[in-house]
Amino acid sequence: MEHRRGKPIGLAVVGCGRIGRTRAQVARYFPGVQWIGLCDVREAVGRKLLDDLHADYFTTDYHELLKRPEVNTVLIATEENEHVGPTIAAAERGHAMLIEKPLGTDPRDSARVLGAVQEAGVDAVVGYTQRFRRRFLIAKEKIRSGQLGDVTSVTVRAFMNRMSAITTVQKATDTTHLTPMVVSGTHSLDLALWFLEGKTPVEVYARSVDKALGASYGTKDATFGIFTFDDGTIWSMSISWALPQTWPGATYSLEIGVVGTGGVLTIDDTHRDIVLATEKPHLDHRPNDWRNVSFLTSYPPGDQSLGQLRGPMREETNAWLARVYSGLETPHATVADAHRNLLLTMAMDLSAKMGRAVALPVSPEEL
Repeated sequence: MEHRRGKPIGLAVVGCGRIGRTRAQVARYFPGVQWIGLCDVREAVGRKLLDDLHADYFTTDYHELLKRPEVNTVLIATEENEHVGPTIAAAERGHAMLIEKPLGTDPRDSARVLGAVQEAGVDAVVGYTQRFRRRFLIAKEKIRSGQLGDVTSVTVRAFMNRMSAITTVQKATDTTHLTPMVVSGTHSLDLALWFLEGKTPVEVYARSVDKALGASYGTKDATFGIFTFDDGTIWSMSISWALPQTWPGATYSLEIGVVGTGGVLTIDDTHRDIVLATEKPHLDHRPNDWRNVSFLTSYPPGDQSLGQLRGPMREETNAWLARVYSGLETPHATVADAHRNLLLTMAMDLSAKMGRAVALPVSPEEL
């Protein structure tokens, strides 16, 4: 992108929950943001953020917000099942966007969003915050610059406390596609495909288990799979979001290995390097989540310190605003990346359900 000094940003925040609030707080102090309007169907939640930010406008109707003349940039931070309507409406108005993943929990809805964004020609990116962590950025650079030679295999293992799964399922009105791969494994999948940029997956074989969460919450415990690429590269992926609630990881523990013809790269992202253990329980990142042991820095968006969020979600949000305002080149996931990620996570679920390998690509209709 060319460097430019843009016109002032009029930011519409659709969805004032945890993520919308976090990003809006960061945006409030970005120099190019001159106006902030808010929308949430929960009026008390939206008006609380309005007061806390000293924002300029609030409504419970996103159509009303998006038609405001001040708006030229939109953050979509609604619940997972509610991204489609406001995203398409913002695209039709030509607004730049940051959209929380997924584009839609139904693959046909995701395809509609992709089509609307492409037809409108707007600059829209998707919130894959892991891309903004220093360790993954440097890993991407080493792979991109060829220091491993030709990458031949990748392994990714993700562990999550089951509280994330339970919270996600309980707040959703439709849990049909809320599986560990679609909701959380998508972050690991996005990282792996970012590292393997230029290679195309042609087959996936997967298995799932649902003994801990299936009966009570209607979701899978874990999914394991292996992808084969067009050049013979293989990638194994596993995620469990059914670890016991006493597990100290706030959200995500990752182990990644990348092997090439000329080198190897390993990443330990399990967060066991900073451990807090207290005799009196301390409050972790979730409300009423009191713990004796925590792995600090394990919460993907970052951590509150000295009254502000410190970490990758702050960097991601600021980079997006700089992208909109000045044309900064950024490593954000595109809408096409996000649609691909959804189809591949759902292809893993389909393979596990059918008990056989699934050829790629798959269409939204097949899923």
